[in-house]
Amino acid sequence: MKDYLIFLAQSHPQFRKAELESLADLNGIQVDFSNHNIEHPFLLVKLNNDEEAFKLIDRAILAKGIYELWGVGNSFDELHYNIKNNNNLNNLKEPFINSTFKFENLTFQGGKKSRDEQIKIFDNFSYLSFNGKIKMKNPDQIFTILEKYSLGNDLFPLDKPDKLYFGRQINLSARSKGIVEKYDIKKRPYFGTTSFDAELSLFTSNIAQVKKGDLIYDPFVGTGSFLVSSAEFGGITIGSDIEFLTLKGKGPNKRIKDNFDYYKDPLNYIDTLCMDFTNNAFRKNLIFGAIICDPPYGVREGVKVCGSNDENKIGRENILIDGKLAYLRRDYIQPKKMYSLDLLLDDLLQFSSERLEIGSRLCFWMPVANDEDIPTMIPQHKELELIYELVQDFYKWSRRLLVYVKRDKNYNGTTIKSENREGVNNFRERYFHKFSKASKVQ
Repeated sequence: MKDYLIFLAQSHPQFRKAELESLADLNGIQVDFSNHNIEHPFLLVKLNNDEEAFKLIDRAILAKGIYELWGVGNSFDELHYNIKNNNNLNNLKEPFINSTFKFENLTFQGGKKSRDEQIKIFDNFSYLSFNGKIKMKNPDQIFTILEKYSLGNDLFPLDKPDKLYFGRQINLSARSKGIVEKYDIKKRPYFGTTSFDAELSLFTSNIAQVKKGDLIYDPFVGTGSFLVSSAEFGGITIGSDIEFLTLKGKGPNKRIKDNFDYYKDPLNYIDTLCMDFTNNAFRKNLIFGAIICDPPYGVREGVKVCGSNDENKIGRENILIDGKLAYLRRDYIQPKKMYSLDLLLDDLLQFSSERLEIGSRLCFWMPVANDEDIPTMIPQHKELELIYELVQDFYKWSRRLLVYVKRDKNYNGTTIKSENREGVNNFRERYFHKFSKASKVQ
């Protein structure tokens, strides 16, 4: 085993470990992430080889890069001492002694150094005695000094770093290669006020373990953020939504397909269907590689499914118009009825238990008021194992990413449906009453 250093992103640190664990599992890599600390920008791990390190970080969103670790110190003097006295230094150097190379300096919370200051730091590593030429563009190897600074009482970085690392760059992450900027929702032809942020949708697709050639489904597709991010990782995508106007968009170039045409990945997009997934049109044996979604919270309008709350309207679709059944006419509009978020989530888990491949994942985001007894409101299904409950906090309410794995018939899980859960996730009512306990609807 070899020592590697992961330089982590500071965005959404509470999701970093889950993403790395998911990518490791996806690539069949055994690695211990127990040292992860959401307050720390670096993570030390042990891996078998550079190939594992490369794969682990290649499509990561919440990490920046990974480095073969050659030395650690609390000061530059200590760092140099530890490198020079590394018993494995010759073995680390030998494969690259004649390679073209360059040095880089990366800091966390530190001020930017001048070029002269950087060169002085680089020159102090001359004892490594590389024979290859220095090449600033596309060298064979990049050797990196990484510095961590603490902040003083004035919130400015201290003069000297309190931790330093030196290593050989193995791979930069998808984040460092610009993927988040590429999928910025404001750059897309079609997006809306509820479109999911590019960074969130990309790491959700990673936690969902989207694989090349997998069929990925979003039953509440909206403007297609999860389809776009899943297609980036090779998923073949399909979505549905009960709201026709959302799928149609407003004006030219305002459809989900236009986003795929913009990114030049139309082959990864099947279609979007206007339907209620609880009354879906899929064939019975259609199986998905992952289901990723953001169910409607009911804030802008209530949660809806097909049907009618008016008993007098039930059966009207069987009325004959000009000798043709109403629901078979092109101008037929399916009636909708109000529904609860709790019941919708029960339906989502049941649907996923029937439609996911064994070992595949269901990932969805669930809103909850922060003063609720959260654990009692998490839906469960006997065939789905809840492996992550990750929280994005917004002060009075939070959004939870729930991740389930479809297990085989030997798994003995627990089903907790809405009628068995304590309390009601009446998020819409709580939202409009500013999460006042006095307004809580039981």
